[in-house]
Amino acid sequence: MKNTLVSLFLLAFLQQQVPTQEFSGLKKDPVPARNIIIITTDGFRWQELFSGADSALINAERFTPDTGTMKSMYWSSSAEERRKRLMPFFWNVIASKGQLYGNRSYSNKVNTANLFSISYPSYNELLTGNPDPSVKGNEKIDNPNETVLEYLQGQPGFHDKVAAFASWDVFPYILNRKRSGIPINAGYEKVAGPSPETSMLNEVQDAPFLEKSGTRYDALTFVAAKSYLQSNKPRVMFLGLGETDEFAHQGRYDLYLSQATKVDQMIADLWHWVQSTPGYKDNTTFIITTDHGRGQKSKWTSHNEFVNGSSQSWFAVLGPGINPLGEIKEKEQHYQMQLASLITQMVGVKFENQKLKGDEVVIW
Repeated sequence: MKNTLVSLFLLAFLQQQVPTQEFSGLKKDPVPARNIIIITTDGFRWQELFSGADSALINAERFTPDTGTMKSMYWSSSAEERRKRLMPFFWNVIASKGQLYGNRSYSNKVNTANLFSISYPSYNELLTGNPDPSVKGNEKIDNPNETVLEYLQGQPGFHDKVAAFASWDVFPYILNRKRSGIPINAGYEKVAGPSPETSMLNEVQDAPFLEKSGTRYDALTFVAAKSYLQSNKPRVMFLGLGETDEFAHQGRYDLYLSQATKVDQMIADLWHWVQSTPGYKDNTTFIITTDHGRGQKSKWTSHNEFVNGSSQSWFAVLGPGINPLGEIKEKEQHYQMQLASLITQMVGVKFENQKLKGDEVVIW
């Protein structure tokens, strides 16, 4: 009860403080993209995205057992060079054709508005625009709130054109599969479809030597999502990757960095497919973000309401209606809950969240 009261107080405070402003990154009178792909990489810090490998962590054998190899791959005295080594697609393509928000070195801030800064509450906030204080844990409980995916599924032109693929097996509850009717594949669920790719994927997932947890290997999630995209041509897809968070919780900074590079490669692969496929080329927007931040120094492995830095987030946008402003360096404050409206706005739909009315609705 005490946590709920604190959450309500914080939420009320944030709703008074969030600036209601236009999203300056849109082109003037933009024509909405036909398609949108929302990509998240769980628990990936803004520090690595904007500055590359952290000196204190890459030099600590406690977190990086083979510091020599990792430094040869990811280290440079220049933050700009470090981040390019870590995530070349972000800094060679998105930085030139899209926009990146959340570099706190320039006081460009993105935060979660929910109190807890853990995964389920943060994905709920991101996808519903509603930092609901009653959503406070990672239990497998159906989300009472309507997500933008469910909302778009009910709009003209989007029915049966929305899908979600995720590594974490809690997403069928976050997206409320039973109520929404959205095709959702998460964790080690079998992938539907007669293609050779899905048959092989299911065979790999069922292999007895595969170590399984609540989070599927991102590479398998990506193959499943791309196969569905190629076969079914949805207009809206959510791709939730999870291993950056998994390796961080394990205290393996080396694997965390390596996974960030793999995520960057997956996004590059997906963008290349989009830009070389009729119907998607120059007609698809990417919104890329994370669910929450993490602590700093030795606390980088953790995140919650008691770990400083856990609410610090970031996001990137790339697509036909986006001005190529690159890294945004203006002093600004944004919140994850604003992205729900932006997602629908990118495809020309206004998200009518029944729990956020009037001044509480933030349209960028």
